[in-house]
Amino acid sequence: MAVKGTSGQIRIISGQYRGRKLPVWDAEGLRPTTDRVRETVFNWLQGQTLEARVLDCFAGAGSLGFEALSRHASALVLVEKDKAVARQLADNLGRLGSDKGQVVEADVLAYLQKPASQPFDLVFVDPPFHKGLAAKALALLESQGWLAESAWVYVEVEQGLALEAPGNWRLHRELNAGQVQARLYQREETE
Repeated sequence: MAVKGTSGQIRIISGQYRGRKLPVWDAEGLRPTTDRVRETVFNWLQGQTLEARVLDCFAGAGSLGFEALSRHASALVLVEKDKAVARQLADNLGRLGSDKGQVVEADVLAYLQKPASQPFDLVFVDPPFHKGLAAKALALLESQGWLAESAWVYVEVEQGLALEAPGNWRLHRELNAGQVQARLYQREETE
């Protein structure tokens, strides 16, 4: 059944919520990560979600964060600026019956500017395209203590964007699919 104001749905691929479909709010610029790309990313992460603390920046539809939660993440924080989209994320957490998720309605860059109270093991950065937000978010994640010592950071940006990650991040895998450039980094502790 469609929910008023929604334009579609996402499907959880694997884990405890496998096959569940969640409504997605219709918002400008919202483009959920496709099943194909999501499946590839979680194959790259093989087991890294188990008991992980997960931060989903620019959460949008929440497809990456919900997939991590389904694969037994211990905690999920979804950060979304749009009020209606954030409300839909909270509703979808309720649909899943999970008490391990939290939605923060905030501008991601403002949220990341404050020092982290606890670091995350896995972070998804999938900002709106063509707004120059990815590089700023990556720098803040590193400088403000948001990342655990060997954290994994997945970044999804528009094709052709020259993006520099912090120097202590090692590129693990990358994929080009349609208009999307996807990269998975692993952080290495600096001395």
